[in-house]
Amino acid sequence: MFLTITTTATPEHPATDLGFLLHKHPDKAQAFPTSFGTAHVLYPEAEEQRCTAALLLEVDAVALVRRGKGKGRGGAPDAALAQYVNDRPYAASSLLAVALGNVFSSAMRGVCKARPERAAEPLPLRVEIPALPARGGPDLVRRLFEPLGWTAAVEAVPLDTEFPEWGDSRYVRLVLESETLTLSNALRHLYVLLPVLDDAKHYWVSPDEVDKLMRAGEGWLPGHPEQKLITSRYLSRRWSLTREAMERLELIRLAETDDSEVEEIDNAVEADAEQEARPTPLAVHRREAILTALRDHAAARVLDLGCGEGHLVRELLKEPRFTEIVGVDVSVRALTIASRRLKLDRMGERQAARVQLFQGSLAYTDKRLKGYDAAVLSEVIEHLDLPRLPALEYAVFGSARPRTVVVTTPNVEYNVRWETLPAGHVRHRDHRFEWTREEFRTWARAVAERHGYAVEFRSVGPDDPEVGPPTQLALFTLGTTEAPTEKEAKAA
Repeated sequence: MFLTITTTATPEHPATDLGFLLHKHPDKAQAFPTSFGTAHVLYPEAEEQRCTAALLLEVDAVALVRRGKGKGRGGAPDAALAQYVNDRPYAASSLLAVALGNVFSSAMRGVCKARPERAAEPLPLRVEIPALPARGGPDLVRRLFEPLGWTAAVEAVPLDTEFPEWGDSRYVRLVLESETLTLSNALRHLYVLLPVLDDAKHYWVSPDEVDKLMRAGEGWLPGHPEQKLITSRYLSRRWSLTREAMERLELIRLAETDDSEVEEIDNAVEADAEQEARPTPLAVHRREAILTALRDHAAARVLDLGCGEGHLVRELLKEPRFTEIVGVDVSVRALTIASRRLKLDRMGERQAARVQLFQGSLAYTDKRLKGYDAAVLSEVIEHLDLPRLPALEYAVFGSARPRTVVVTTPNVEYNVRWETLPAGHVRHRDHRFEWTREEFRTWARAVAERHGYAVEFRSVGPDDPEVGPPTQLALFTLGTTEAPTEKEAKAA
């Protein structure tokens, strides 16, 4: 990836002041390591009348994939060739935006002790990006940059110059020019808009991205005509984060209109006003009940079967007593989300050695699941068709045979307490069934008897005297009785 920033001299100041503003000496070529490669800063020209700083980002594509996809610490178990053969090392994207923020962090904040007056003044600027992904084409590029004071020259890159009939690619060559912007503003525009045009990010978008957007967008984003599109794309279309950002931007706009501070506008509730206590979510009750069961039986090596997006795995990682945690799910997409939420690619070596995610189906036996202290099936069995339950039963209780198994599932009797749940409907559209307390206990006792386990039952959530708890839990403990043979288990 390659980007250049050029300025020219003014009657009062030489162009080489750019070196002071960027905090990078024009006579040196400097290299800065990043988590995905090396960023180089050099000056192709540094004369009094004209000075150009170049940022060359050398991306290690293989290391980037391995860091995000590697075994144990990886994002997803998918190692498709497309992960290695792509445009990431060549086209400006969130990788280049992150490098800009890291290498030119002081310049982006407008800090320059050597030339403080220059940092606050507009400069004659020219920014060139040879290859920029633009999902929306040249028109969108202009709509994003021109309202900010840039003159944008956008040239579409053809798919193949030898075959013009194939049309244009989604890449453009971009030249931006302005004489009314400070260098800080220019860098902040690029930091936000490069990943917006690419419409993708190389890392998981967490809630702190909203704060980053507010900082980088200060002074220009609240009044931008494409504010909603910028916010949505920058936050990877995560609805909750986009809504939060839009609300904050609206407060800023109102404060500017009223010539007041944001704190004065956002004062409907006193900061120390007593807030009504919110009920603890059922998912939190469920995880606490599972952790209590695992602690009670001194489990150290734990399987989370049907781990989904990794909520339980994250809670297990918080407790050092759980020395090995394995999350298994049939969905590659769920495992990808789990890895991003757990930040496995940024985790320390010792912590990363405790956790592993892999794809697998609970309908089949799997040698990788044998030898663990405990297995958890949290809200899993109700997602299977009833005829497939015996296969899951044998895979877990007959083949893997952990010392402890924790199973949770909804209690259908409690559904009448959900005001928003229509009568006769299950709680989730993918639930194949939901059992009463008696139905669940009958199934659990039969499983325990067939495979040599003892079983006890616990309530999860508020225990209603009429309809019981919202979630029911069965805790299986491996007994001393001899396990049935494979033939006997299949016959059962």
